[in-house]
Amino acid sequence: MARMFAEAVDIPLVKAKTSGVKDIELEDLKLLLSKLDIDAVVSGGIASQYQKKGIDKVCKELGLKHIAPLWQEDPLELVKQIVEVRIEAIIVGVYAHGLDQTWLGRKIDQATINDMVELNKKYQVSMVGEGGEYETLVLDAPFFRKKIQLIEIEKVWESQSGYLLVKKAVLVNK
Repeated sequence: MARMFAEAVDIPLVKAKTSGVKDIELEDLKLLLSKLDIDAVVSGGIASQYQKKGIDKVCKELGLKHIAPLWQEDPLELVKQIVEVRIEAIIVGVYAHGLDQTWLGRKIDQATINDMVELNKKYQVSMVGEGGEYETLVLDAPFFRKKIQLIEIEKVWESQSGYLLVKKAVLVNK
């Protein structure tokens, strides 16, 4: 979906392989960033110290600025802003107690936020999924040039967690 997302927002896609192993992934990131003609890196971390400190370190070593506009912001306010600024996002992965198959494909709207507040109270599920409790996919936003339309999806459930497999999607004009 990354290629389609990049096309929808009309930005170049830059990608590289990584093992995903802690600390080694930071070296992979540093190698990739060192090849780009950029002045700064923007990240979306909200509370992950590992992510923030790691990107800070890589940026410092490369002489880049690290911009983290969401850092330490209130999670409930951030998820409310998704609705307020008309971002169309759906939940595509659930990995925490209290999140079942019915959450897969669910749009983030006020009803979803209300249910997340209850899950947060009951199970301490992060409102923004910062701890890996859930993953989202943005289908449309005010800055998108084109909208992502899901044509064929499948819910994959494995014991206590699952994900929404996108089998076919297209870009449509707005």
